[in-house]
Amino acid sequence: MTTAEAYKAMYIYIENLYKMTNSDDLAGFLGNMAILEDGKPADGAVWNDWLDAVKKAKTNSSISMELG
Repeated sequence: MTTAEAYKAMYIYIENLYKMTNSDDLAGFLGNMAILEDGKPADGAVWNDWLDAVKKAKTNSSISMELG
């Protein structure tokens, strides 16, 4: 899976959560994450934040996904 495909998967996941909850917060995230005609997210910082997260996930195997 490419970084762009993973971004789309994350968008779909958050969109599904929004459909279940109608959360205004999630709606805001989706608006910022939406890809515009130029191929970039509506909020330019979102893509850089995403790339940082991907880099951390690939390079830091000690990241805990447990609550608490």
